[in-house]
Amino acid sequence: MAFEDRQKAEEAKYRHDQEFMFKVRNRRNKLFGLWLAETHLGRSGDEAAAYAKEVVMADFERPGDGDVIDKVKEDLAAAQVEISDHMLEKHLLACEEQAKAQVMGE
Repeated sequence: MAFEDRQKAEEAKYRHDQEFMFKVRNRRNKLFGLWLAETHLGRSGDEAAAYAKEVVMADFERPGDGDVIDKVKEDLAAAQVEISDHMLEKHLLACEEQAKAQVMGE
C-alpha cells in the first residue's frame, strides 16, 4: 500500500509541475509579446494583446524557444526594427522570471 501511495503522490507532483511550467511558459510568452508589441512594434491595447496571443500560439509549433524567437524576429524584420538575438533572449529570460513570480502568486 505504501508503494502505491508514494507512486500516486509522485504522479500528482509530476502533473502539478507540468501544469505549473505550462502556465509559466504561456505567461512568459504573453509578457514577451506585450513587451515587443508596445515597445518595438508600436501596438497598444487590443492590438498588443492580439500580438501577445500570436506569440503564445507560436510556441506550440516546435519544442524549445526557437519558434517564438523566429516568429518575433520575422515580425521585427517586417517592421524594420533591429534587436539583437542576445537582447531578445535576455528579455525572454526576464519575462520568464516575472511569469514564475506571477504564477506562484496566484
